[in-house]
Amino acid sequence: MLKNLYFLVVVALCFNAITGFAQTLPNRWTLNGNNSISWKPTSNLPHRDHIEMSGKYISAVVRYGVNEDQSLWISRDIVFPMLRTIPNNTHASLTRTFNFDLLTLISINKRQFQTEKVNELILNGKITAKSRLGDGIELIRTLFPSTDRPLFCEKYELINSGSKPFTIEIPEVNITTKTNPEDRTEGSYSLHIRTDNFGTFVLQPKGTLKFYLSFSGTKNGQDIGLPDIENELKKREALLSEFSENLVLETPDEILNRAFAFAKIRAAESIYQTKGGPMHGPGGLSYYAAIWANDQAEYINPFFPYLGYGYGVESAFNAYRHFSRFMNPEYKPIPSSIIAEGTDIWNGAGDRGDGAMIAYGAARFALSLGDRKTAEELWPLIEWCLEYNKRQLNPQGVVSSKSDELEGRFPSGTANLCTSSLYYDALISASCLGKSLGKSKKQISKYQEDAVLLKSNIEKYFGAHVMGFDTYRYYEGNDKLRAWICIPLTVNIFERKQATIDALFSPELWTDDGLASQSGDKTFWDRSTLYALRGVFAAGETQRGLKFLHYYSNRRLLGEHVPYPVEAYPEGGQRHLSAESGLYCRIYTEGLFGIRPVALNSFTVTPQLPDDWKFMRIRKVHGFQKEFDIDVQREGNKIRITVTTEGKQVFNQLAENGKCQTIHLKSSN
Repeated sequence: MLKNLYFLVVVALCFNAITGFAQTLPNRWTLNGNNSISWKPTSNLPHRDHIEMSGKYISAVVRYGVNEDQSLWISRDIVFPMLRTIPNNTHASLTRTFNFDLLTLISINKRQFQTEKVNELILNGKITAKSRLGDGIELIRTLFPSTDRPLFCEKYELINSGSKPFTIEIPEVNITTKTNPEDRTEGSYSLHIRTDNFGTFVLQPKGTLKFYLSFSGTKNGQDIGLPDIENELKKREALLSEFSENLVLETPDEILNRAFAFAKIRAAESIYQTKGGPMHGPGGLSYYAAIWANDQAEYINPFFPYLGYGYGVESAFNAYRHFSRFMNPEYKPIPSSIIAEGTDIWNGAGDRGDGAMIAYGAARFALSLGDRKTAEELWPLIEWCLEYNKRQLNPQGVVSSKSDELEGRFPSGTANLCTSSLYYDALISASCLGKSLGKSKKQISKYQEDAVLLKSNIEKYFGAHVMGFDTYRYYEGNDKLRAWICIPLTVNIFERKQATIDALFSPELWTDDGLASQSGDKTFWDRSTLYALRGVFAAGETQRGLKFLHYYSNRRLLGEHVPYPVEAYPEGGQRHLSAESGLYCRIYTEGLFGIRPVALNSFTVTPQLPDDWKFMRIRKVHGFQKEFDIDVQREGNKIRITVTTEGKQVFNQLAENGKCQTIHLKSSN
């Protein structure tokens, strides 16, 4: 009775804290058409924010805002990942800040424009700012990165909304800066600021004048010419359309639908075409032309097959190939990160459990992709990583490592819950993959036996009473609740699910920005919140999970810092690191819909349809060499699950909500 009362009190405190905060800080942004969000700045000024946008050869953190007088403020931190600096380490991408304001050089009727009032800002994979310049002239700015050139683009449109013509003078700008060759790996680099469609024009009533500004970076002897910004805009919009039209989430909650659509953009755009092939990079002005065992191998790569983005799949396969280079007969650790376009490594935190991260991600990726040739190539890496983890088992039968993915920011002991949980999941996936590939029954059985034993050892070693909850200690000697107690839920270890979920949503861990990394600490990393929400849905705590998911999604999409999941605070200043957006999408694919690959041509679904929803569906899912739709509809006290591919239903069944179902797709291999 007392335990139930405590649970009710905890839930009430958390929900009251959430709703109370939402009331004191109303949304700044609103949902708009065309998968966009908008802000009309009429009050609560000044306000500033930042957003990262990326292409194959460039990334930009655009800092923007509206001043108290309603004028626009903008600054651009532009990164050129393939312009490498010295020392050529993790952070050695040429980066420059550009505060250049073209408007200050424009004349209207022989005078510099005097005032600007921002009417609306729109985000949809681009930044659009709509303003008014004095009486009679409207301005639309559109900012975005090139998809495939080292180029950041800005389009300007002046619209005469008055009844008299205006004479507009647009200056020619052609500024080139040469960098110090001694600071660069390939000599001096050139940075260019250029305008296009400059000159003197008469803007007639109802007329529109377009001109352009670009920022680019090139190597010695490289000439990209005068950019065609209109063409660059078409390519950016085509890419955004591809993201929008695949893996489409449809639920009664438009906040969730839109947050999912935005997360796909950030998850997939941050891939750089390096000399070592396509490399998905976290971003944040620090992490480019490199891959990590957590961000790429574990977080984002298992998601790419479902999105159907070929370049994303290629980057994932390329990442595992790079890690495969470091397999060795002595079973020394694989490096945590492969940096500098694949020419060097970083292993500064020692073994973080990287072998478990790679095995977990590679096995799930290979199964979900469903391509036998790819799976066969990745099998030796998966085998090696599993053997490495087995050799790291301590006397209590859990995996030892020097640190975890937080790299010593918080204590993790000599063996942590995260590493052993990932190893457990990798064993399960490897047994499924091995069966699909026709590997020996003895090897498959051994993986299954190892998984059963490891699960038991995880319970014995990590299961503990911590701060009033029968959940997990993160490491031996840990006496404070940690956000990463959510990890077992994401790998279908549910023995302590109730107390673990109670602990996650208790005031000890849940904050206005999601989970604190450790009870009593102000630090938060979105990745743990995203893992936790996925695990809560997987565990069947749908109603509680939905309240917190809606709150989190609304805050990230429409609040003060938008529109993507972030990395951490206070470290990093809530950067829009890319893989976190992939983790957000996995809340739905693996949590709400419960998709789990079990063979090259089949998967299980465990839908968790919320009580207040009549339906949920996810369309144009890619995987297993197919494109398919999953539709879940409420029928009485049950749900109907329909899976359709190539216009034909391959599964149609009435089932209990939250019950696992197996879907077989005809193999095309």
